[in-house]
Amino acid sequence: MSLRPTLETRKAIPTMEGAGVKLHRAFGFQDPTELDPFLLFDDFRNDRPEDFIKGFPWHPHRGIETITYVLSGSVDHGDSLGNSGTLGAGDVQWMTAGSGIMHQEMPHGNASGQMHGFQLWGNLPSAQKMTAPRYQDVSAAEIPEVIDDDGTRVRVIVGEFWGRSGPVDGIAADPQYLDVSVPAGVRRTFRIDTYRRAFAYVFEGAAAFADASAPTGVLLEKEVAGQEVNIRDLSGDRTLVRFGAGDEITVQAGPEGVRFLLISGAPIDEPVAWHGPIVMNTQAELRQAMQDLRNGMFVQPAH
Repeated sequence: MSLRPTLETRKAIPTMEGAGVKLHRAFGFQDPTELDPFLLFDDFRNDRPEDFIKGFPWHPHRGIETITYVLSGSVDHGDSLGNSGTLGAGDVQWMTAGSGIMHQEMPHGNASGQMHGFQLWGNLPSAQKMTAPRYQDVSAAEIPEVIDDDGTRVRVIVGEFWGRSGPVDGIAADPQYLDVSVPAGVRRTFRIDTYRRAFAYVFEGAAAFADASAPTGVLLEKEVAGQEVNIRDLSGDRTLVRFGAGDEITVQAGPEGVRFLLISGAPIDEPVAWHGPIVMNTQAELRQAMQDLRNGMFVQPAH
């Protein structure tokens, strides 16, 4: 087994999208090779309805897949193909935009006015850029959760883990998408296939992720021994941890435990031409997409 090195740890950056939704972006609109096949990751979390209620009105997508995971509140969605529905707490939607779709996503707070969810963009390989759009809506009850003897909990949203398979399938990036909770003081190691690019996103509590480049993970040993650790050494809320090559990661939960997403996927290794919500392989394809949008030809008729 080889421990994946921690290439980078960074905080998500506040930004605004849609019609004025305040959110935090962990990555996106920069170097598309950094976490290939993933392009963008947003954490939309607000306690004030005025910061999200205007939502994400009608907008186009082509050439990508999006996964929306709602933790609290709900999201109403509709599209140009006539699909509509509501995602509630714990629900997931994977949308393959393919050849083109127009859709909208309108968030609503829970009884306390709070809204929290994530959206991840996955690239499509050139051979699938112009496939027919499709949806997979998955209710919270359909997502398997495995609980280990030490209290570690893992919701398996996509891929296989600890003998369970997530309900979302047929995704081009062949991803693994896990929602992991590790209790206070517990140290765990998680396997990740060597060929995948991988990252963790911490959104509750804090933890130390062992680094293969550090001698024996001194920080982790101190924590296991119960010694006091400077909280600045831990990856806390809204932190992205980007891993290098290897086949496992080790995490040591902090004094309040930790909850994080662990996401990995097979790199596509193709050229990327990217403009907003449209991601193609060449500038010519990008210009064609914009022309289709102007000419009302963006959404292809169903076959």
